[in-house]
Amino acid sequence: MTRSLVLSLAALACFSPLVRADDWPQWMGPNRDGVWAETGITRALPKTGPKRLWKANVSGGYSGPAVADGKVYVTDRVLAKGAKNPADPFDTKQKVNSTERVLCLNAADGAELWKHEYECPYQISYPAGPRCTPTVSNGKVYTLGAMGDLYCLDAKTGKVVWSKNFPKDYAAKVPTWGFCGHPLIYKNLLVCLVGGENATAVAFDKDTGAEKWKALSARDTGYSPPTRVHAGGVDQVVIWHGQAINGLDPLTGKVHWTVGLEPLYAMSIMAPRQSGDRLFAAGIGGAGAVLKLDKDKPGASVVWQEAAEKSVDRMKECGLYPVNMTPFIDGGVIYGVDQPGMLRAVELETGKKLWFTHKPVIGKVEPEDFKGSGSGTAFVVKNGDHYFLFAETGELVIAKLSPKGYEEVGRAKLLDPTGAVFGRKVVWSHPAFANKCIFVRNDKEIACFSLAAE
Repeated sequence: MTRSLVLSLAALACFSPLVRADDWPQWMGPNRDGVWAETGITRALPKTGPKRLWKANVSGGYSGPAVADGKVYVTDRVLAKGAKNPADPFDTKQKVNSTERVLCLNAADGAELWKHEYECPYQISYPAGPRCTPTVSNGKVYTLGAMGDLYCLDAKTGKVVWSKNFPKDYAAKVPTWGFCGHPLIYKNLLVCLVGGENATAVAFDKDTGAEKWKALSARDTGYSPPTRVHAGGVDQVVIWHGQAINGLDPLTGKVHWTVGLEPLYAMSIMAPRQSGDRLFAAGIGGAGAVLKLDKDKPGASVVWQEAAEKSVDRMKECGLYPVNMTPFIDGGVIYGVDQPGMLRAVELETGKKLWFTHKPVIGKVEPEDFKGSGSGTAFVVKNGDHYFLFAETGELVIAKLSPKGYEEVGRAKLLDPTGAVFGRKVVWSHPAFANKCIFVRNDKEIACFSLAAE
């Protein structure tokens, strides 16, 4: 084994939870990169769809499931008796009594193993439920609710190990659309997007909850999850708040570099994606950038950048600007769902547009100027030489993506879309891929389907 390989494996172990190869213990998979490494996965979907192994009842939420050690963890929200959400999903004036829950299910049959719940009145836009996928590591599960309740629970029993409330503990303002930044484990730390004075990012001891460092002040905290990159010879944690993208020392919170990047409505949502020495981030309104990460020290410079427009209707001549999903970068090409709602491919180095198609997002072909799928969402995961896209329609799509175009291999309906947005029904929850299965949820149920090759 070469010295470089040993160092690479050691670095990987520093930030990855200790899990089985077939687990999906956090948002976007074991390494938070949208890569599903299991083999023996089907490349075809029957017209009747993949075999459903089980389903179980859940309530509202945008959070995806996590799968680890034979268990499925998912969060949801239950309205109090007699309570109802505002008719206008943008109404944040009304306080709606409700309960947030953390559910632990048996991955084999969906049976409930334990449940943790707490009162949690909502006062946010689009108040379906929690946004953040649970993170499972070394016998603990970490959850962050929409109103800022952070819990560390015993993964086997659901017993509370420690907890925080960001508005109470840090005077953090609840973002318009709630807390959405999936917490990141790095060595013995849990790094969170929090808010409050000099506390946009906070690192806690993952076993005790003790604060280890806090950093950055921002007018708007934003929604982008803390993201680990390795560049300049060191690990860095990237924090993209509503006004700028920043590179920090993950052990101390020291700010290494800052580049202004401000999407409309402070909607920094996607996780910045690294490809070699390039880092891509973009959001609504046409705010986006590709940065070059310095080779010899922690630093960054702009390769290309676009500023946000005041209108969300005007498409930029280059780049793509996702709203609710994190794109995938492969072979120098960015694949992601652009703001108007189509899957698009663009060159990483230049932002040049290569192709687009609405089909994997809304299930039909439409022209580029189609207005009916704004904020369209499809979550992109790669397995081998194929991509698995879970569309907002509740359909799973298997496709090949290349600089030349989109080739759909299979499609099957898994769930009914239950969330209302802009006159259409959607599912906006990232699935989990584990045990040769896909685990998906909407606002009524969670289900497991086999994707094993026959």
